[in-house]
Amino acid sequence: MASVPFSDDGIGIANLPNQRHKIVAKHGAHFTVMVVGESGLGKTTLINTLFSTELSPTKNYLKRHQKQLDKLTEVEIIKAELEEKQFKTKLTVIDTPGFGDYVNNRDSWTPIVDFIDDQHEAYMRQEQQPQRIDKIDLRVHACLYFIRPTGHTLKPLDIEIMKRLGTRVNLIPVIAKADTLTQNDLFTFKQRIRQVIQAQGIRIYQPPIEADDEVSAEHARVLSEAMPFSIIGSTEDVTTLDGRVVKGREYLWGVAEVENENHCDFRKLRSLLIRTYMLDLISTTEELHYENYRQAQMETRKFGEQKPRKFENPKFKEEEEALRKRFTEQVKAEEARFRQWEQHLIAERDRLNKDLELAHSAIKALEAELDNLQVGYRGTGRR
Repeated sequence: MASVPFSDDGIGIANLPNQRHKIVAKHGAHFTVMVVGESGLGKTTLINTLFSTELSPTKNYLKRHQKQLDKLTEVEIIKAELEEKQFKTKLTVIDTPGFGDYVNNRDSWTPIVDFIDDQHEAYMRQEQQPQRIDKIDLRVHACLYFIRPTGHTLKPLDIEIMKRLGTRVNLIPVIAKADTLTQNDLFTFKQRIRQVIQAQGIRIYQPPIEADDEVSAEHARVLSEAMPFSIIGSTEDVTTLDGRVVKGREYLWGVAEVENENHCDFRKLRSLLIRTYMLDLISTTEELHYENYRQAQMETRKFGEQKPRKFENPKFKEEEEALRKRFTEQVKAEEARFRQWEQHLIAERDRLNKDLELAHSAIKALEAELDNLQVGYRGTGRR
């Protein structure tokens, strides 16, 4: 039987990081990322490119207008287990098809915001149970918000939802399909977006700057200055003019490479999201966003009390408004009909009163004539 080696180098506190490494390596990690943006901006393609696997098949956006009557933002959950160098990560991708695809996008962010809050609520409820071993955790650790490459600035819809997301989740804005803009236009577009984010007070995720590690601090500054990240997504292998096989998109003028930092910020996004700051995204979600939600709920609710449900589904609100409008129109129509009946009844009453007065006059005339006849008859009888 092999003996366990013992070391006389210190008391062993310095070995705690190694112990932690073994625990993490054994249990793996769980990471949840949400993608939000209009259809056709390459959300699915970017996720497949980031994790080098086809987590979700590319959607046919030619049919996205067939569900226009629903006018609802959906929430789709995609789960996968990735393994690299014998380390396993349970990945959950939250997609939001239907967001921003309609002429009237009022309250289209409600299902997204409600989903994030519901995951915090579900986790808090599980923590209050006697048995807390098998907790289901779908709290969103990072939210990639896709901005359409218009070259102008953020739209009002972008500002509204980014304000709401920034207080609930680690928000990371990205400019989709950056290869459709020139370098000068892209630089100007980024500056305008940063100005709007600062002016509107939108909270976005900032990687922590470690003062005692200059290399890590400089890397964090580079990532912060690159936001919003300009992104090119592609899972196809293409050959460059110099014979290299890379992930990218092929055009008549050449190849837009996914991992070329002169073409886009894909490598910076991957470093922020996975390679360098994934654990910080997870801990920030736990220690900041979840704790903020938990504190707000505990201040207004009793222990174990159910969260009051908000019946503010955009579909129900539109139906309610339509019903209210139709009810108002019906009430107005009934009131108009009642007024017509009232006028008819008044006219009929006036006619009957007039006929009654004529009848009374005729009766009085007949009574007078009868009295005259009786007086004349009496006078003739005396003679």
